[in-house]
Amino acid sequence: MQLDGARTVVLGAGGALGAGLTRELVARGATVVPGGRDPGRLADLVEATGQDAVVFDAVDPASCRAAVDEAADRLGGLDLVVVATGVAAFGPAVEADDAIVEELFSVNVLGPMAMAAAGVPHVADGGAVVVLSAILADLPTNNMAAYSATKAALSSWLEVLRREQRRRIAVLDVRPPHLDTGLQTRALAGEPPSLPEPYPAAEVVTAILAAVEQDARTLTWDPKAKALVAG
Repeated sequence: MQLDGARTVVLGAGGALGAGLTRELVARGATVVPGGRDPGRLADLVEATGQDAVVFDAVDPASCRAAVDEAADRLGGLDLVVVATGVAAFGPAVEADDAIVEELFSVNVLGPMAMAAAGVPHVADGGAVVVLSAILADLPTNNMAAYSATKAALSSWLEVLRREQRRRIAVLDVRPPHLDTGLQTRALAGEPPSLPEPYPAAEVVTAILAAVEQDARTLTWDPKAKALVAG
């Protein structure tokens, strides 16, 4: 799809990756409504986009759906929905606190599912829905069992959504490696295991937008090439 002129909502725009995508989409001519849970963190993006932010609670699917509907109403429809929300937690699988696991699944699975599902009816033919999962969907990692499970669940759901919508819109599942966004420092619980050298979020932004322009289905990490590869 073409990004110039694309009516877009970016959910999770308050994070490093969401903010980077928002700014680059605007630079490429898209009209972007930024969305997040903290209006203060979105203030600079409101100024950059010229659009008021939509605010939502990532643990409340109804709030997630309402944010997408509000953006679509404001723009007269959507061409692109980007979901870049997520949270981490660490520790042995058998020691995971039930409340932490519940929040992980709410933010990493139920919220993105609600946002993507709400976006599909608004997205014009030939448009796209882009959702950030993670490399953990393919490589579940010790001391990150529940976190890995959320990413696998989300990727599985996106695969079905892609098949169901294949004749009308693209559904892109982005599974990047560990990034330099500092997500591990804001974990709900536990200390992160030894992690690889972080990959630059700015390069992920570039790769995502190239994949959208190519109507790709997945964007996955190739450890040999040390790069994200569209498929």
